[in-house]
Amino acid sequence: MTEHFDTLFRNGTVVTPAGIAVTDLGVRGGRIAGIGDLSAATAAEMVDCTGLHVLPGVVDTQVHFREPGLEHKEDLSTGTAAAALGGVTAIFEMPNTKPSTTTADAIADKVHRAKGRAWVDHAFFLGASRDNVEHLAEWERMPGCAGVKIFMGSSTGDLLVDDDASLRRVLQAGRRRVAVHCEDEARLKERRHLVEGGAPVMLHPEWRDAETARLATERMLRLAEATRRRVHILHVTAAEEFDLLRRHRAVATVEVTPQHLTLSAPECYERLGTFAQMNPPIRDERHRLALWQALEDGTVDVIGSDHAPHTREEKDKPYPQSPSGMTGVQTLVPIMLDHVAAGRLSLLRFVDLTSAGPARIYGIAGKGRIAMGFDADLTIVDLKAERKITNLWIASRCGWTPFDGTRVTGWPIMTVVRGQMVMREDALIGDPAGAPVRFWESL
Repeated sequence: MTEHFDTLFRNGTVVTPAGIAVTDLGVRGGRIAGIGDLSAATAAEMVDCTGLHVLPGVVDTQVHFREPGLEHKEDLSTGTAAAALGGVTAIFEMPNTKPSTTTADAIADKVHRAKGRAWVDHAFFLGASRDNVEHLAEWERMPGCAGVKIFMGSSTGDLLVDDDASLRRVLQAGRRRVAVHCEDEARLKERRHLVEGGAPVMLHPEWRDAETARLATERMLRLAEATRRRVHILHVTAAEEFDLLRRHRAVATVEVTPQHLTLSAPECYERLGTFAQMNPPIRDERHRLALWQALEDGTVDVIGSDHAPHTREEKDKPYPQSPSGMTGVQTLVPIMLDHVAAGRLSLLRFVDLTSAGPARIYGIAGKGRIAMGFDADLTIVDLKAERKITNLWIASRCGWTPFDGTRVTGWPIMTVVRGQMVMREDALIGDPAGAPVRFWESL
């Protein structure tokens, strides 16, 4: 009997847990239903992938899409459109919106807002605060919740949790892995005088120095071990942090960003000014090389973009009145594929950092690999395509990228979310049909 699929992806170089091979991929009901020689099969749609690599869908586990409250910078529609155009099939969105995402109603509201507007699958972090600790264990299991996020330094609203007693209470509430922004608030306040009243933006990594990051990471690791709670340290930037993290692998996983792997001070500040400003900062070459060493030796578990858009008018304000953050979700794949092309990163390591890694860290159900029965989330790329990243390509509402003018080798050609083609050749296709990501601990 002839096998029939909804979609057949033919002759692509498919990356599976069993290896890399030129083969066919059959999709039925939004899931992978066939891998191998499917030349005798039929399908409602045939997609020729000759010369292209078919990767598991890229999951960006750190984005700020600004809705509700800050939609002049970004919203769930424009942010997920940027994700789809960049080859990203799922995103985890952060809680520092207005109001902050610190209640069950706020999580449910974001899930509701995304319905019919999100181009890719999605989950939302619940922000920890001193006021919601008693509810975290219950609320972290809500549909569409990615888990709990802790800001240890310089956050907005009620999201700052910087004292050990409160941190301990948060870590003792719940079971899922907690994502943490590690900067020491006390040291930031002590060193604020370095930039108070105006300063060159290249002093940003001097104010928020490596010791600020190291101190917070050290505290979090100590508390995580004491409470036996798994943590995920976001956007690690300092060489000294990796010395600690390598000794605490049982309790902590690690994220780095394409920006910190690619840009370095002082050059990026001289060239981009406040558009290079983010937290934690882009640091000098010693730290950038330490990130690559940690990536190569397996200390790094995941790549996240920390997509945090601001308008040009906001970024043009004099430092330090200018806000920290830059776009990243749309450029994650091409920037990292360019590192693959340059030999700094293997393709299999890229896949682990952007799909299998996120699934493993957060317990994502049905995503993270090309395997029978898994969601048909695919990032289909041309590893040889030579393109130039430009502001005109950026779909985010703010309309700019720190990588404007950067030439790269490697480009996302198609984005497939649960079997549905949502992007092909730099164009969005159909209607937004993103759905909440499912997690094993919430099923």
